[in-house]
Amino acid sequence: MTIQWYPGHIAKAERELKEQLKRVDVVLEVRDARIPLSTHHPQVNQWVTGKTRVLVINRVDMITPAMQQLWASWFEQQGDIPYFTNAQQGKGVLKVAQATQAAGGLMNKRRCDRGMRPRPVRAVVIGFPNVGKSALINRLLGRRVVASARRAGVTRQLRWVRISEQIELLDAPGVIPVKLNNQQQAVKLAICDDIGEASYDNQEVAVTLIELLKDLEQTNFKDLLPASPLVRRYQLEPKSFTSEDYLNTLADERYQGNVERTAVQLLNDFRKGLMGKIALELPPN
Repeated sequence: MTIQWYPGHIAKAERELKEQLKRVDVVLEVRDARIPLSTHHPQVNQWVTGKTRVLVINRVDMITPAMQQLWASWFEQQGDIPYFTNAQQGKGVLKVAQATQAAGGLMNKRRCDRGMRPRPVRAVVIGFPNVGKSALINRLLGRRVVASARRAGVTRQLRWVRISEQIELLDAPGVIPVKLNNQQQAVKLAICDDIGEASYDNQEVAVTLIELLKDLEQTNFKDLLPASPLVRRYQLEPKSFTSEDYLNTLADERYQGNVERTAVQLLNDFRKGLMGKIALELPPN
Protein backbone atom coordinates (compact mmCIF):
# COMPACT_ATOMS: atom_id res chain seq x y z
CA MET A 1 0.00 0.00 0.00
CA THR A 2 1.33 3.41 -1.02
CA ILE A 3 -0.39 6.56 0.26
CA GLN A 4 0.20 9.87 -1.53
CA TRP A 5 -2.06 12.94 -1.51
CA TYR A 6 -1.31 16.47 -2.67
CA PRO A 7 -4.45 18.01 -4.21
CA GLY A 8 -4.36 21.27 -6.13
CA HIS A 9 -5.96 23.38 -3.40
CA ILE A 10 -3.16 22.43 -0.98
CA ALA A 11 -0.43 23.24 -3.51
CA LYS A 12 -2.01 26.66 -4.09
CA ALA A 13 -2.55 27.28 -0.37
CA GLU A 14 1.06 26.43 0.43
CA ARG A 15 2.33 28.96 -2.11
CA GLU A 16 0.06 31.65 -0.63
CA LEU A 17 1.01 30.64 2.90
CA LYS A 18 4.70 31.16 2.20
CA GLU A 19 3.91 34.70 1.03
CA GLN A 20 1.79 35.49 4.09
CA LEU A 21 4.42 34.12 6.47
CA LYS A 22 6.46 37.24 5.78
CA ARG A 23 3.81 39.24 7.67
CA VAL A 24 3.43 36.79 10.58
CA ASP A 25 4.91 37.08 14.07
CA VAL A 26 3.70 33.83 15.64
CA VAL A 27 3.12 30.36 14.18
CA LEU A 28 0.63 28.08 15.94
CA GLU A 29 1.58 24.56 14.86
CA VAL A 30 -1.32 22.16 15.50
CA ARG A 31 -0.75 18.41 15.72
CA ASP A 32 -2.92 15.37 16.42
CA ALA A 33 -2.36 14.01 19.96
CA ARG A 34 -2.75 10.42 18.71
CA ILE A 35 0.11 10.84 16.20
CA PRO A 36 2.10 13.95 17.18
CA LEU A 37 5.20 12.89 15.23
CA SER A 38 3.39 11.95 12.02
CA THR A 39 1.51 15.27 12.01
CA HIS A 40 4.69 17.34 12.13
CA HIS A 41 5.32 18.95 8.73
CA PRO A 42 9.05 18.67 7.93
CA GLN A 43 9.17 22.25 6.65
CA VAL A 44 7.75 23.88 9.78
CA ASN A 45 11.16 24.59 11.28
CA GLN A 46 12.10 26.42 8.09
CA TRP A 47 8.83 28.36 8.03
CA VAL A 48 9.11 29.55 11.64
CA THR A 49 12.67 30.87 11.39
CA GLY A 50 12.77 34.21 13.22
CA LYS A 51 9.24 33.78 14.57
CA THR A 52 7.73 32.48 17.79
CA ARG A 53 6.26 28.98 17.52
CA VAL A 54 3.42 27.82 19.78
CA LEU A 55 3.11 24.02 19.70
CA VAL A 56 -0.53 22.89 20.04
CA ILE A 57 -1.27 19.19 20.57
CA ASN A 58 -4.98 18.91 19.80
CA ARG A 59 -7.47 16.10 20.40
CA VAL A 60 -6.02 15.48 23.85
CA ASP A 61 -9.39 13.90 24.72
CA MET A 62 -8.42 10.99 22.44
CA ILE A 63 -5.44 9.86 24.58
CA THR A 64 -5.12 8.97 28.26
CA PRO A 65 -3.90 11.54 30.82
CA ALA A 66 -0.90 9.30 31.50
CA MET A 67 0.02 9.29 27.81
CA GLN A 68 -0.41 13.08 27.70
CA GLN A 69 2.07 13.41 30.56
CA LEU A 70 4.50 11.11 28.80
CA TRP A 71 4.39 13.23 25.66
CA ALA A 72 4.59 16.46 27.67
CA SER A 73 7.80 15.26 29.33
CA TRP A 74 9.28 14.20 26.00
CA PHE A 75 8.51 17.51 24.26
CA GLU A 76 9.95 19.45 27.18
CA GLN A 77 13.15 17.39 26.88
CA GLN A 78 13.32 18.56 23.24
CA GLY A 79 13.04 22.20 24.39
CA ASP A 80 9.37 22.64 23.42
CA ILE A 81 6.42 23.77 25.52
CA PRO A 82 3.40 21.75 24.33
CA TYR A 83 -0.11 23.16 24.79
CA PHE A 84 -2.60 20.30 24.94
CA THR A 85 -6.09 21.16 23.73
CA ASN A 86 -9.50 19.75 22.94
CA ALA A 87 -10.53 22.48 20.52
CA GLN A 88 -14.03 21.06 20.01
CA GLN A 89 -14.78 21.58 23.71
CA GLY A 90 -12.45 24.54 24.33
CA LYS A 91 -10.13 22.77 26.77
CA GLY A 92 -6.67 24.35 26.92
CA VAL A 93 -7.48 27.07 24.36
CA LEU A 94 -7.12 29.96 26.84
CA LYS A 95 -3.48 29.03 27.48
CA VAL A 96 -2.84 29.03 23.71
CA ALA A 97 -4.32 32.54 23.48
CA GLN A 98 -2.19 33.70 26.41
CA ALA A 99 0.99 32.28 24.82
CA THR A 100 0.16 34.04 21.56
CA GLN A 101 -0.52 37.29 23.38
CA ALA A 102 2.74 37.01 25.31
CA ALA A 103 4.64 36.59 22.04
CA GLY A 104 2.90 39.71 20.74
CA GLY A 105 4.02 41.64 23.81
CA LEU A 106 7.64 40.81 23.08
CA MET A 107 7.18 41.78 19.43
CA ASN A 108 5.70 45.16 20.34
CA LYS A 109 8.44 45.82 22.88
CA ARG A 110 10.99 45.42 20.10
CA ARG A 111 8.93 47.78 17.92
CA CYS A 112 8.77 50.39 20.68
CA ASP A 113 12.52 50.09 21.25
CA ARG A 114 12.97 51.01 17.58
CA GLY A 115 10.59 53.96 17.86
CA MET A 116 7.69 52.18 16.10
CA ARG A 117 4.06 52.10 17.22
CA PRO A 118 2.61 48.85 18.65
CA ARG A 119 0.25 46.81 16.47
CA PRO A 120 -1.82 43.61 16.85
CA VAL A 121 0.21 40.41 16.83
CA ARG A 122 -0.21 38.47 13.58
CA ALA A 123 -0.45 34.72 14.03
CA VAL A 124 -1.02 31.83 11.63
CA VAL A 125 -2.46 28.40 12.39
CA ILE A 126 -0.77 25.64 10.40
CA GLY A 127 -0.87 21.86 10.43
CA PHE A 128 -1.97 18.78 8.54
CA PRO A 129 -5.57 18.53 7.31
CA ASN A 130 -8.21 17.74 9.92
CA VAL A 131 -6.04 18.18 13.03
CA GLY A 132 -8.47 20.80 14.40
CA LYS A 133 -7.10 24.15 13.19
CA SER A 134 -10.47 25.70 12.36
CA ALA A 135 -12.04 24.42 15.58
CA LEU A 136 -9.17 26.05 17.48
CA ILE A 137 -9.75 29.38 15.71
CA ASN A 138 -13.48 29.28 16.45
CA ARG A 139 -12.72 28.67 20.13
CA LEU A 140 -10.19 31.50 20.20
CA LEU A 141 -12.82 33.79 18.71
CA GLY A 142 -15.59 32.51 20.94
CA ARG A 143 -17.89 32.02 17.96
CA ARG A 144 -18.05 29.97 14.78
CA VAL A 145 -16.62 31.99 11.91
CA VAL A 146 -14.69 29.37 9.94
CA ALA A 147 -15.97 26.02 8.68
CA SER A 148 -14.96 23.12 10.89
CA ALA A 149 -15.60 19.40 10.42
CA ARG A 150 -13.91 16.10 11.23
CA ARG A 151 -12.70 15.43 7.72
CA ALA A 152 -9.73 16.54 5.64
CA GLY A 153 -9.93 19.40 3.15
CA VAL A 154 -12.71 21.58 4.62
CA THR A 155 -10.62 24.77 4.68
CA ARG A 156 -9.49 25.61 1.14
CA GLN A 157 -8.54 29.31 1.26
CA LEU A 158 -6.43 31.53 3.48
CA ARG A 159 -8.42 33.97 5.57
CA TRP A 160 -7.48 36.60 8.16
CA VAL A 161 -9.74 36.90 11.21
CA ARG A 162 -9.40 39.29 14.16
CA ILE A 163 -9.40 37.50 17.51
CA SER A 164 -9.23 40.71 19.58
CA GLU A 165 -7.71 44.18 19.46
CA GLN A 166 -4.38 42.49 20.14
CA ILE A 167 -4.42 39.41 17.86
CA GLU A 168 -5.05 38.83 14.14
CA LEU A 169 -5.11 35.21 13.03
CA LEU A 170 -4.62 33.62 9.61
CA ASP A 171 -6.65 30.45 9.00
CA ALA A 172 -4.84 28.31 6.42
CA PRO A 173 -5.83 25.05 4.71
CA GLY A 174 -4.08 21.93 5.88
CA VAL A 175 -0.58 21.56 4.50
CA ILE A 176 1.10 18.27 3.72
CA PRO A 177 4.45 17.35 2.16
CA VAL A 178 4.48 17.01 -1.63
CA LYS A 179 5.71 13.43 -1.17
CA LEU A 180 5.07 11.23 1.85
CA ASN A 181 8.36 9.37 2.10
CA ASN A 182 7.54 7.70 5.41
CA GLN A 183 4.69 5.33 4.63
CA GLN A 184 4.41 4.16 8.23
CA GLN A 185 3.48 7.71 9.13
CA ALA A 186 1.27 8.06 6.05
CA VAL A 187 -0.93 5.12 7.07
CA LYS A 188 -1.32 6.64 10.54
CA LEU A 189 -2.56 9.83 8.87
CA ALA A 190 -5.13 7.69 7.05
CA ILE A 191 -6.19 5.86 10.21
CA CYS A 192 -6.71 9.17 12.05
CA ASP A 193 -8.51 10.78 9.07
CA ASP A 194 -5.77 13.42 8.74
CA ILE A 195 -5.42 12.93 4.98
CA GLY A 196 -7.93 12.85 2.10
CA GLU A 197 -9.84 9.56 1.86
CA ALA A 198 -9.13 9.36 -1.88
CA SER A 199 -5.51 8.55 -1.06
CA TYR A 200 -6.03 5.15 0.56
CA ASP A 201 -7.90 1.85 0.55
CA ASN A 202 -10.16 1.44 3.61
CA GLN A 203 -9.59 -2.29 3.92
CA GLU A 204 -5.81 -2.05 3.79
CA VAL A 205 -5.80 0.77 6.33
CA ALA A 206 -8.17 -1.11 8.63
CA VAL A 207 -5.89 -4.18 8.52
CA THR A 208 -2.94 -1.97 9.46
CA LEU A 209 -4.91 -0.47 12.36
CA ILE A 210 -5.62 -3.96 13.69
CA GLU A 211 -1.92 -4.77 13.40
CA LEU A 212 -0.95 -1.57 15.23
CA LEU A 213 -3.40 -2.27 18.05
CA LYS A 214 -2.00 -5.80 18.43
CA ASP A 215 1.57 -4.43 18.47
CA LEU A 216 0.74 -1.75 21.06
CA GLU A 217 -0.46 -4.49 23.42
CA GLN A 218 3.12 -5.83 23.43
CA THR A 219 4.92 -2.56 24.24
CA ASN A 220 6.29 -1.34 27.54
CA PHE A 221 3.59 1.35 27.43
CA LYS A 222 0.63 -1.05 27.36
CA ASP A 223 -0.42 0.06 30.86
CA LEU A 224 -1.02 3.56 29.43
CA LEU A 225 -3.46 2.24 26.81
CA PRO A 226 -6.93 0.68 27.09
CA ALA A 227 -6.74 -3.08 27.50
CA SER A 228 -7.78 -5.18 24.49
CA PRO A 229 -9.66 -2.43 22.59
CA LEU A 230 -10.75 -4.81 19.81
CA VAL A 231 -12.14 -7.34 22.29
CA ARG A 232 -13.95 -4.63 24.23
CA ARG A 233 -15.54 -3.24 21.07
CA TYR A 234 -16.26 -6.38 19.06
CA GLN A 235 -16.01 -9.28 21.54
CA LEU A 236 -13.56 -10.96 19.17
CA GLU A 237 -10.05 -11.83 20.33
CA PRO A 238 -7.43 -10.91 17.68
CA LYS A 239 -4.54 -13.06 18.93
CA SER A 240 -5.56 -16.21 17.08
CA PHE A 241 -5.99 -14.39 13.71
CA THR A 242 -3.81 -12.58 11.25
CA SER A 243 -4.99 -8.98 10.99
CA GLU A 244 -6.54 -9.62 7.58
CA ASP A 245 -8.34 -12.75 8.83
CA TYR A 246 -9.58 -10.79 11.82
CA LEU A 247 -11.20 -8.20 9.53
CA ASN A 248 -12.78 -10.92 7.39
CA THR A 249 -14.07 -12.83 10.42
CA LEU A 250 -15.52 -9.63 11.87
CA ALA A 251 -17.23 -9.01 8.52
CA ASP A 252 -18.76 -12.50 8.56
CA GLU A 253 -20.00 -12.12 12.13
CA ARG A 254 -21.39 -8.60 11.91
CA TYR A 255 -21.96 -7.46 8.33
CA GLN A 256 -22.91 -10.50 6.26
CA GLY A 257 -19.39 -10.78 4.89
CA ASN A 258 -19.21 -7.16 3.66
CA VAL A 259 -15.51 -6.48 4.28
CA GLU A 260 -15.58 -2.90 2.96
CA ARG A 261 -18.41 -1.92 5.29
CA THR A 262 -16.59 -3.59 8.18
CA ALA A 263 -13.36 -1.71 7.41
CA VAL A 264 -15.15 1.64 7.29
CA GLN A 265 -16.97 0.89 10.55
CA LEU A 266 -13.77 -0.16 12.30
CA LEU A 267 -11.97 3.01 11.21
CA ASN A 268 -14.90 5.19 12.26
CA ASP A 269 -15.07 3.46 15.65
CA PHE A 270 -11.40 4.26 16.23
CA ARG A 271 -11.76 7.87 15.02
CA LYS A 272 -14.73 8.48 17.31
CA GLY A 273 -12.93 7.05 20.32
CA LEU A 274 -15.31 4.09 20.64
CA MET A 275 -12.36 1.72 21.18
CA GLY A 276 -11.03 3.87 24.01
CA LYS A 277 -8.35 6.52 24.31
CA ILE A 278 -5.57 5.23 22.05
CA ALA A 279 -2.33 6.90 21.03
CA LEU A 280 -0.85 5.29 17.91
CA GLU A 281 2.58 6.81 18.57
CA LEU A 282 4.77 6.63 21.63
CA PRO A 283 7.59 9.04 22.54
CA PRO A 284 10.92 7.91 21.06
CA ASN A 285 13.37 6.14 23.39
